[in-house]
Amino acid sequence: MTYALQMTDVSHWFGDNKVLNNINLKIADGQIVAVVGPSGCGKSTLLRAILGTHPPNADTILADGVPITAPSRSVGIVYQHYTLFDFLTAQENVALGLKLDQTSMPSRVFQYPKWRALRAEHLKQADEFLEKVGLEDAIGRYPSELSGGMRQRVAIAQAMIMQPKILLLDEPFGALDESTRTELQMMLLTFYQENLKAKSEGRDQPYTILIVTHELNEALYVSDRVIGLSQYHQDGKNGATIVYDRPCPCLLYTSPS
Repeated sequence: MTYALQMTDVSHWFGDNKVLNNINLKIADGQIVAVVGPSGCGKSTLLRAILGTHPPNADTILADGVPITAPSRSVGIVYQHYTLFDFLTAQENVALGLKLDQTSMPSRVFQYPKWRALRAEHLKQADEFLEKVGLEDAIGRYPSELSGGMRQRVAIAQAMIMQPKILLLDEPFGALDESTRTELQMMLLTFYQENLKAKSEGRDQPYTILIVTHELNEALYVSDRVIGLSQYHQDGKNGATIVYDRPCPCLLYTSPS
């Protein structure tokens, strides 16, 4: 079995403030894992450690077998408060990451014909990912012309187009109304079904996702595995650790892992 993410005895602290305590976690390719826990238990610190912006103080985190020491294309993230550029269309926002990753200002100026062809390919890929999140009819719209749920879908497509080994979702639906939240939860279930189809056909499962949420019902609904992170345990003075790790009952017999 290959692992998109591996953490062994990972700990993190800020001065005398112990936040994470011996976190042991393996996430297989194709799993959709939800992390729940009380406020202040270190869920955001855990995500930042995985992202590479705040590497752990003790031991290492591996993404696709490679140690995470800084942000990289192996790990993508979508925050609750999406970051879209108001002056770019949905299509252009999604394609922006490819532009910054594969070109530079001098190359776009001095190799314009090559850049023009590459940009056409980037926009085509952006169209494909917007279709995946159900926004094929909003390609040319600006963020101000989109609802909150639609903007969040653009942000998810923006992260997915970089094809990270694992995608982190930090309370992605917390600010949305119930109806919109349900729509986006269904989108995650669509990704899960695509994983199952890929596995049955002997292909790599395209989506490995770690989602942080305060809603236990949401965690059980959209994931095939739920992890409980808590500082309320025997060694809690040294930080939070994983106190619960089980498959979701509703997906126990269809888990892609």
